[in-house]
Amino acid sequence: MSKFLTRFLLSTAALAVSTGMALADFELNVLHFNDLHSRIEPINRFDSTCSAEDDAEGKCFGGVARLKTAIDQRRGELDNVLVLSAGDNFQGSLFYSTYKGEAEAEFLDLMDLDANVIGNHEFDDGDDVLARFLDKTTFPTISGNALIGANSPLAGKMPEYLILDVGGEKIAIIGAVAEDTGETSSPSDAVLFMDSVLYLNDAVDKVKEAGATKIIALTHTGLEKDKQIAAEVDGIDLIIGGHSHTLMSNEDEKAKHPYPVSVTGPSGKQVPIAHAYAYSKYLGEIKVVFDDDGNIKSVSGAPILIDAQFTPDPAMVARIKELGAPIEKLKSTVIAVTDAPIDGDRSSCRAGECEMGNLVTDAMLQRVSNQGIEIAIQNGGGLRASIDEGDITMGEVLTVLPFQNTLSTFQLKGSDVVAALENGVSQLEEGAGRFPQVAGLTYSFDPSKPAGSRTSDVMVRKDGAYEPIEADTVYGVVSNNFMRGGGDGYSAFVTGGMNAYDYGPGLEEVVAEYLTANSPYKPYLNNRITQVSADASQPVAKEADSAMEKMEDKVKEGAEMVEKAAMSAESHVVAAGDSLWKLAEKYLGDGRKWGEIAKANPDQDPNKLEVGTALAIPAK
Repeated sequence: MSKFLTRFLLSTAALAVSTGMALADFELNVLHFNDLHSRIEPINRFDSTCSAEDDAEGKCFGGVARLKTAIDQRRGELDNVLVLSAGDNFQGSLFYSTYKGEAEAEFLDLMDLDANVIGNHEFDDGDDVLARFLDKTTFPTISGNALIGANSPLAGKMPEYLILDVGGEKIAIIGAVAEDTGETSSPSDAVLFMDSVLYLNDAVDKVKEAGATKIIALTHTGLEKDKQIAAEVDGIDLIIGGHSHTLMSNEDEKAKHPYPVSVTGPSGKQVPIAHAYAYSKYLGEIKVVFDDDGNIKSVSGAPILIDAQFTPDPAMVARIKELGAPIEKLKSTVIAVTDAPIDGDRSSCRAGECEMGNLVTDAMLQRVSNQGIEIAIQNGGGLRASIDEGDITMGEVLTVLPFQNTLSTFQLKGSDVVAALENGVSQLEEGAGRFPQVAGLTYSFDPSKPAGSRTSDVMVRKDGAYEPIEADTVYGVVSNNFMRGGGDGYSAFVTGGMNAYDYGPGLEEVVAEYLTANSPYKPYLNNRITQVSADASQPVAKEADSAMEKMEDKVKEGAEMVEKAAMSAESHVVAAGDSLWKLAEKYLGDGRKWGEIAKANPDQDPNKLEVGTALAIPAK
């Protein structure tokens, strides 16, 4: 080695030590999106299908062809890049309704994703459709806290987590999907969803043992749950999330959260959380710089608006046109006119009365009013977009109502109607999709009260006037078949529903015909749902009685469970951290047999085992 080269290397090393030069710093760049919801084509400012005219004028956003261009550009300009999808790529356009995940599989595969996590809507058409999607993609989709039984077609098709080599670092990607997916979607009984915090704590230990040096949680649980995960799961360096359709930005005035949100973890370190709204409108880009000890030195980035600055990938555009040809005629058919935009935004329809909720429930009720039906209830989460002013196309209606639900009619006691409304307003803080839009009745709700006691002043329309609902009176109700089957927690429709007919016309057909008959349509609100503040004068004795009744029921339930456990081959008292998967491994020798324990304990929620409860363990 020459003296010059030796001196140069020694001088460089000395300079690094003396100046603290961060030669060992590691920069990780993550490009991410979430909740694509089958927005294969560009969208307008209402998140609905964009017209060709608006697209030509540069007024549209997103679409997979633009998204691919943006990903390719940024990936080419950055080092140590991961491209991640945080779930819910299914459901939301005619492309999904027509091709059932095959279009999404084809286009996502062209984006060269490093990882995808399942979302709740990936189960909307059951395990089989998701399994076919997985067979057609080359990128890995992680199962996370979804425990897949051996008798599901999904068995063996998803890794639990990933460890990727990026720039010499071993980056672990662990995942979680919303725990209530069994209620909000249609997975088979062979799929169980663990508590995400408990699961991720275990997952962190697993990947560390496997040599991971950095850990990303790729989640589809919503921002509030992500905050809980960040605060309660030690060892996560970054959370990339979805499900709540959260817009984060440090510049956009409409954003309610900065990009990223930062939460203090159990060890005192800050954990950044990044979401990128939904519908391919944004591509999140976050840069995390780690020091030599693995600590985060800096975090920066912003969501990139996918607008006309990105030229759509031409090959994708051609393929989209080819796949879209069979459905283009239906999409472009004008069925009505609206005098003003019809608000169907999730922030409206999951929190109170909204214009789209009134339109849809009015249409439902009118369709079956000659059948003795008096009340319509529609979940706000089933309304997926707004409609802009002017011509309304069938494509827009299908974007609002993409789930191919049918009308369900049944009879329900007044007490069960109130129970259904209570369920609907029980998860306001989470922006849950179960919020009840209604017609034929009015109600008030107080979000400051405990879940289960939030509704009041429930009134039913009779002969043109409203009168208080009567607990023992039987009412005719129309809803959709998803809710009638217990979806979104509407168990009262299952247990209390009488004389049910679940095979009515498609909800999108009902709304389209109603719009045609009432064109030009005028969107409106009429105070059928009212948010009220807490009434300090309300006596507490009733609440105390209710609490005592619940306690007595709990004691009785516990006694029954103990008796059942005593009669079984074996029993187990639930301890902190237990899951049916772990118990099946312990007692039955195979975690995939968790369903046998679930069947032996039908009164227990398999997703949320209560500490201290005695479980019956079937014989091995």
